[in-house]
Amino acid sequence: MGSPTDSTVKHSSSVLCKVVAIFLLLAAVTAFTVWLVYRPHKPRFRVVGAAIYNLNATAPPFISTSMQFTLVTRNPNKRVDIIYDKLSAYVSYRNQQITPPIVLPPLYHETKSTVALSPVLGGVPVPVSAEVVNGLVMDESYGVVNLRVVLLGKLKWKAGAIRTARYGVYVKCDVWVGFKKGFVGQVPLLGAPPCKVDI
Repeated sequence: MGSPTDSTVKHSSSVLCKVVAIFLLLAAVTAFTVWLVYRPHKPRFRVVGAAIYNLNATAPPFISTSMQFTLVTRNPNKRVDIIYDKLSAYVSYRNQQITPPIVLPPLYHETKSTVALSPVLGGVPVPVSAEVVNGLVMDESYGVVNLRVVLLGKLKWKAGAIRTARYGVYVKCDVWVGFKKGFVGQVPLLGAPPCKVDI
């Protein structure tokens, strides 16, 4: 037969367990409510302009390029800002990089805002395969070149005074540009669907 002290200890333990359970339940409900209110949506990116100043694939195994792409990014969130850092950009063709990566400045992206980026990419010869050189020569002869603009970096979500940890962001923008060898300057965008954003 247990003593009154044992009964009191059991009762106290039972009350403590119930209080902890209620506290955890309330914390979970609060966290879920905050998530519903502030859950961040991915930013949206799209290429809206392109210029090619140099695209020289006549000296394999190197290619020399100078290009500029204008990307527009939209923060669709009503309550969450986006902070980008460690952003870099490059261009690839047939899954091979044809420009060296360049570092972009940090970007603070406020709620429901749109920001334009216009990095100039290239300038330094990059080693490429014969497949890339031959493909570019063929595409230039047709007047349509399919390129991919890639952005890599980190982002944080910010809601009021709350900031999340950094998340990796990977943006892939496939574009089809009208380009013939010898042409320099703005080129028509023949296709530029919304970019794919992975976080």
